[in-house]
Amino acid sequence: MPSISIVLTQYFANAAGYELKADGSLMQGATTLLKATVDRGRITANAHYDILGLVAENVPDRASLSVRYAKSINFDKVGSLALACKAAPTVHGVLERMARYQSLVSDSVRYDLIPQGTSMFLRQQVLLGHGPGLVFSPEAGLSAMYSAIDQMAADKVTPERVTFQHDPPRDAQAFNDFFGCDIKFNADADGILFSDDTLKAENKLGDHALSEFLTKHLEEELEQIGSSPSLVRDTKEEIGKHLSEGLPKMADVARELGFSVRSFHRRLSDHGVNFQSLAEETRREIALGMLQNEAHTFSEIAFLTGFSEQSAFNRAFKRWTNQTPANYRKSLTP
Repeated sequence: MPSISIVLTQYFANAAGYELKADGSLMQGATTLLKATVDRGRITANAHYDILGLVAENVPDRASLSVRYAKSINFDKVGSLALACKAAPTVHGVLERMARYQSLVSDSVRYDLIPQGTSMFLRQQVLLGHGPGLVFSPEAGLSAMYSAIDQMAADKVTPERVTFQHDPPRDAQAFNDFFGCDIKFNADADGILFSDDTLKAENKLGDHALSEFLTKHLEEELEQIGSSPSLVRDTKEEIGKHLSEGLPKMADVARELGFSVRSFHRRLSDHGVNFQSLAEETRREIALGMLQNEAHTFSEIAFLTGFSEQSAFNRAFKRWTNQTPANYRKSLTP
């Protein structure tokens, strides 16, 4: 189940004037606004976006909040990823680590490095998010990314351009002041464009030997979180096999895997998931993968992910990503 380091959500809550305690309680003074489940220092992506949504409804100056959040983060507290980025010899090395190891702090968004001539575009894609707080994913997320890069570089870093897919907030000037470059809204993708000169810029603490050591450590961490429990993996594989025939029933999947329905439900609960969430996750992952290949039509993808009508697939995809399938495919080519 997608999750996010509680540390990042705590910084965001603090920047908005709230307090997110270590037990997942979001506080406004002495009042508990909501309670998120915390597991090994992470909260679910759904809880994270619930908090962002609450903030979005109560804090009108989005850009100022995103900048305040980015500036407030002590990246030494984010974990081994921050240390590995600091040790990267160049800005390009930082971007590569951020893109590859993002799931160590959050697997609800994805970062890709895309060459554009001699420049490099750091693109953000939301894999799982919902509600009014979804707009903070690119705004606060890219602000935090840039803040980290700028703090680690030996000299001031200025992007060539920053792009957002949504409409500008009322205080959009705060982004111009923060990034120091052209900001484009209603763009095809969310991301930051860095020039070749910036990519080659050295970091303050760049160290090849330390960078290699820490990268090896990150690979081990990535392997650990990337290996789903076998039952979860087998369940998703079984669901995927039958989606072209429609969404399979839990009883049928349980029987295929050798469980009674009651035992199957209990075993999934032990892993912190349920059949419905795994079915949704499987559909989403297959759809996102197929959309990267333009040979697959939208109607074909809808059929192969278990939807009887393309309109139902479109609604589900909008719920998963806050985009239509067409806009998502378009965003894959900045």
